[in-house]
Amino acid sequence: MNKVTKAQYEFARQRVEELLPLVDDNTPANDRNAVELTLVSETVIAYEKEHCPIGKPSVSELIELSLEEKGITQKQLAEEIGVSASRINDYVSGRSEPTLRIARLLCQALNIPPALMLGL
Repeated sequence: MNKVTKAQYEFARQRVEELLPLVDDNTPANDRNAVELTLVSETVIAYEKEHCPIGKPSVSELIELSLEEKGITQKQLAEEIGVSASRINDYVSGRSEPTLRIARLLCQALNIPPALMLGL
């Protein structure tokens, strides 16, 4: 695909919004709106992949998001893995990184895939 300009991207995004209500899971793949939606979606994806890449979350973001997802506090997590609440706060704020042993405990307690914690 050729390089997508910002103007093409904006047009494609607008067109996706117009087409979404017209296409659902029961729409045939060869339906005119479904075909157009696929094509303009690819334009949007190509532009965003180049101009708006999503980086990998940091260790602090992983912990913070996982705490929110599990609905537990930093203090509760600290008690669960046997460290101080201020230590968890250091990890969440990015002031320090957990050791491998603590990272393993965090992964287990928060259901974080170890590869994600290691930035892989």
